[in-house]
Amino acid sequence: MADFLQLHLLTAYGPSNLNRDDTGRPKSVVFGGVPRLRVSSQSLKRAWRTSEVFASRLDGHLANRTQRLGKDVYGRLIAGGMLEEQALATARTIAGVFGKIRKEGDDEPAFIEQLAFVSPEERTKAFELADRALAGEKVDGLKADDLLQKTDTAADIAMFGRMLADDPKFNREAAVQVAHAVTTHRAIAEDDYYTAVDDLKSRDEPDDAGAGFVGVQEFGAGVFYLYVCVNRGLLLQNLDQNHAVRNASLGALAEAAATVAPGGKQASFASRARAFYILGEKGTAQPRSLAAAFLKPVTGNDQGVQSFTALEDFRSRLDTAYGPCADACYAMNVATGEGTLRDLITFSVS
Repeated sequence: MADFLQLHLLTAYGPSNLNRDDTGRPKSVVFGGVPRLRVSSQSLKRAWRTSEVFASRLDGHLANRTQRLGKDVYGRLIAGGMLEEQALATARTIAGVFGKIRKEGDDEPAFIEQLAFVSPEERTKAFELADRALAGEKVDGLKADDLLQKTDTAADIAMFGRMLADDPKFNREAAVQVAHAVTTHRAIAEDDYYTAVDDLKSRDEPDDAGAGFVGVQEFGAGVFYLYVCVNRGLLLQNLDQNHAVRNASLGALAEAAATVAPGGKQASFASRARAFYILGEKGTAQPRSLAAAFLKPVTGNDQGVQSFTALEDFRSRLDTAYGPCADACYAMNVATGEGTLRDLITFSVS
């Protein structure tokens, strides 16, 4: 029977543009018939995966999502004294296990065409193959099984999954599902008209009066609801039953979700925030998001309190209708002084 951890977070961001669309505006969505601001799950996962939180808690257990493995192998072969032509062919063979390699006439002929998640163990194996090639061993008949792994200690691959189109048996099903964060209330992007002045321009210059540059950047603000669901059993399976790394992964995920946001336009808005409300749930029942608590958008002058009140009320109503969705729960609420992040992490891991 599956063992789930669910996290429900409310975070308030002042003027910000954390996650932009193709026009530079904050991403948005219509939910409950009204426009909302949105932060995509992809941008959230990358922010967490590359954060100092993950780096400190999961040191040595993080993968690289890269096209450059072949280039690194090539550099190792050249440093070891292999001739350039042979080194390139060998590097292309090794990196080609992870995906299609760019054409030989490309500016970077050792690059993989697509980004590939490479675990620490697989990177080590790739370099070991390079060393064997330097010792005179042939790698022409290299197979996926010689390099790729179905389980390892790469926490981010175990959490967020991996897809290798050419070798699907080495794909990794994501143990962590992350929803797009949306505002609990009606929210729209606004335009910020700004000017820049030339510091060396004299007031007495008759020409080119006014600003040296004018522009517009978009921003939005609001209280965002975020839902995260973890299949703890699958996470352990993906990590080859390594309980220590699984526990560190759960701790890193809970801390990062509470404290780390995408870095879009931080220099312009300093939009750093921490969740003011987090509800953690554990159990074996079918998971469910509580986003429907905000189908009717929150209104009024105390959107933080109204948001967690609406969430808790909807959760209670769901439990009445369907039965409890969790065997245990823990809440941290900054507004009421209830709970701590440390205890939430302990709850998530235990």
